[in-house]
Amino acid sequence: MADFTLLIHTIILGVVEGLTEFLPVSSTGHLILVGQLLGFNDDKGKVFEIAIQFAAILAVVWEYRVRLSYTLRNIKADRSCQRLTINLMVAFMPAAILGFLFLKQIKYYLFNPIVVASAFIIGGFLILWAERRQHEIYAESIDDMTWQDALKVGFAQALAMIPGTSRSGATIIGGLFFGLSRRAATEFSFFLAIPTMFAATFYDVYKHRDLLSVDDLALFLVGGAVSFISAFIAVRGLIRFISKHDFTVFAWYRIAFGFIVLISAQMNWVDWGNY
Repeated sequence: MADFTLLIHTIILGVVEGLTEFLPVSSTGHLILVGQLLGFNDDKGKVFEIAIQFAAILAVVWEYRVRLSYTLRNIKADRSCQRLTINLMVAFMPAAILGFLFLKQIKYYLFNPIVVASAFIIGGFLILWAERRQHEIYAESIDDMTWQDALKVGFAQALAMIPGTSRSGATIIGGLFFGLSRRAATEFSFFLAIPTMFAATFYDVYKHRDLLSVDDLALFLVGGAVSFISAFIAVRGLIRFISKHDFTVFAWYRIAFGFIVLISAQMNWVDWGNY
């Protein structure tokens, strides 16, 4: 019975990670809250998150495999390939440097459900603000982006170290503020996720290497497979969605979800505890 319950928890968390990693709703925030509800937030749970986050980024690699392969094969001759590579390197640096300097303090002080809920609400209002202001688009596609555009998006991504902010939300909405079209901001967010999440995964694997066990391999494979499929669906769905809609629906979801967590904690309906 315990094994069956653990399997269900694995599937639930895999779905949550896959569906939320690339939507502007914060996968980390959802994992903290759902993990708290399921009681799957111990050391094994944290290592499990590494596996499902890695699987989610593989879904983006697979979705954009043609563009990534072309870029790698033609980086010496094609200016657009060189520009994309440079832009990704530039955008990656702010989060990498700030994460190296402050990640331990951020996790110690900010990784708890109340901070997550507050970040959900604030992020939701920022999305509403971004969508209601007049858009001045300077880059219709990622090929139109300059390294200065990439650097600005990189600093926006660094804000996502605050749990509940959303890495994809920060980069996409930041991109809108900085003059990217919705499609350019969304696709650059997907591409930027690749080096960012690979680096974060390898760092977490190294940091938690003593907790890795062959006995958990089946658990990780199931969760990873579910996360991969869910993320693949979310990535394709978001690209189709933004062709006809804006991000307002995600803003209201964040605000409503955040207030539900805060109210339930205040009224002692749910013991959110600390992550």
